[in-house]
Amino acid sequence: MSTAALPVRPVGIVGSETGFDRVLLTVGAWLLALIWVLPLAFAVWAAFHPPLFAARFDLTAPVTLDNFTRAMEAAPFARYMLNTFILVTMTLAGQLVLCTLAAYAFARLEFRGREVLFFLVLIQLMITPDVLLVENYRIISRMGLLDTILAIGLPYMASAFGIFLLRQTFKTVPKELDDAARLEGCSLVGILWRVYVPLARPMYVAYGLVSVSFHWNNFLWPLIVTSSVETRPVTVGLQVFASVDQGIDWSVISAATLITSAPLLIGFLLFQRQFVQSFMRAGIK
Repeated sequence: MSTAALPVRPVGIVGSETGFDRVLLTVGAWLLALIWVLPLAFAVWAAFHPPLFAARFDLTAPVTLDNFTRAMEAAPFARYMLNTFILVTMTLAGQLVLCTLAAYAFARLEFRGREVLFFLVLIQLMITPDVLLVENYRIISRMGLLDTILAIGLPYMASAFGIFLLRQTFKTVPKELDDAARLEGCSLVGILWRVYVPLARPMYVAYGLVSVSFHWNNFLWPLIVTSSVETRPVTVGLQVFASVDQGIDWSVISAATLITSAPLLIGFLLFQRQFVQSFMRAGIK
């Protein structure tokens, strides 16, 4: 066949299209970042300035910390933070133990009904937690756990999402490592602890960060099952603080918002590289 009849595509077209797409993606990313950061920027501005300058941008406005002092005096945010820390730590610990055991069983153990049970776990991924609020409240009430921190975290400890992710990660581990561990005299628990858990560390880090972020910001379920200061997390405490009965002072409310969200913001800034790398290394295969 003669090459003279073949159509010749100009070389510059591909480069121009790639360059335009790159510029478009960059502009879109900056716009999304700007939309995301604007509420945070407003909260920072209002929190560090008097109420008179909360909605007025003036570079000569005085900077003050009185809003944080007033917020801490108006509500027991220290107690709310402690409750939330206990909640996310307890929930994550329960999730790691239960999800690890269930994922290892689904990935490596042979037993009757394994595929059916795992299919039920996948179905749970399609059900939003809000659908189960009434039934979960009924069970927690019968257990006598209403208005406790345990009641907030208990429905989330057997996480279908965590089981699925860890199961997929465990299935990528070569079975030859199991055989080598058995030759060394390891039991099933020893194999899980010495082989699978270290190899799945990136997934544990990624899932832990997601779990802590979710339960730190969870609002509806804690609002339903808690009714006292001793058990309220920061999300419910902030809602009670910012209610109409307290009056609307955007500077104080913004200061309280920064107090409750500061641990997550600091944690993200410190561990953002590890967070991204964990998801990149822990791809589902």
